[in-house]
Amino acid sequence: MDKVLAIVGPTGVGKTKCSIALAKLFNGEIISADSMQVYRHMDIGTAKVTEEEKGGVPHYLVDVQDYSEPYNVKIFQERCRQAIQTIQAKGKLPIICGGTGLYLKAALYDYVFEDEPEDQAFTESLKAQSTEDLYAQLKAIDPQSLEKIHPNNRKRIIRALQIAHNGLNKSQREAQQEHKPLYDVYFLGLTLDRDALHEKINARVDQMFADGLVQEVETLFTNPETWNYTSFQGIGYKEFKSYFLNEASLEQVKEKIKTNSRRYAKRQYTWFKNQMDVHWFTYTDAAIENEIKRWLEQ
Repeated sequence: MDKVLAIVGPTGVGKTKCSIALAKLFNGEIISADSMQVYRHMDIGTAKVTEEEKGGVPHYLVDVQDYSEPYNVKIFQERCRQAIQTIQAKGKLPIICGGTGLYLKAALYDYVFEDEPEDQAFTESLKAQSTEDLYAQLKAIDPQSLEKIHPNNRKRIIRALQIAHNGLNKSQREAQQEHKPLYDVYFLGLTLDRDALHEKINARVDQMFADGLVQEVETLFTNPETWNYTSFQGIGYKEFKSYFLNEASLEQVKEKIKTNSRRYAKRQYTWFKNQMDVHWFTYTDAAIENEIKRWLEQ
């Protein structure tokens, strides 16, 4: 099987820096598995890698989507697998770097997304119902799916109901797939103790504001119509809605971004530990280089 290195871990832990260092050491090129860095013009709030930071290492799936266009896991899956082929054809090592766990799993495992005709009338009937009623319906027909869906995640609840309406429910379809890796993947996880990570996250948010995050958000999202964009739902952007509505100060927005980022980091840890066979290291661990070398020589 073709080898793919995947660098995972919570937000702010140092994945970008590590991926570039390893790409230079092992003749690699980098694919971003970040659901927000795909959007053009959204640079500061996504902590997007700069040209200077890239150090000449090619990056894929960064700045490839207009921020007004929706992006999803199926699009990522197709583009990521194409990028893996492109990099391998050059005789180089594909290095996937990012913290969006579902994106990584969809691209690297045998996940199949089926194109289905949408029953428009059924979809409209779902949209007219409360989230509580939708949740109750899904609980009745596919309770297993709710292990992965938050009760308030209306969009995913509706999607699961649409899938079930077309035949097999979401859990049944997933059970039919073996969930085996399509490549020889080494999952390199970066970790820090909680207090140190929280300090890094808080400092990074402070730096974003110093670098002009407010101006970036005001340029892109002042119009209320843009608040429905998929791109606006990301941490670092959605928190500004209360500011635009004069319900929160910029300082309150900043604190909310810090809180949401720390909570997201915790969810990322949990997801990667439960979903993938990750080899965990601190960023400064000198053993990383030897571990990757050993895996490549296997």
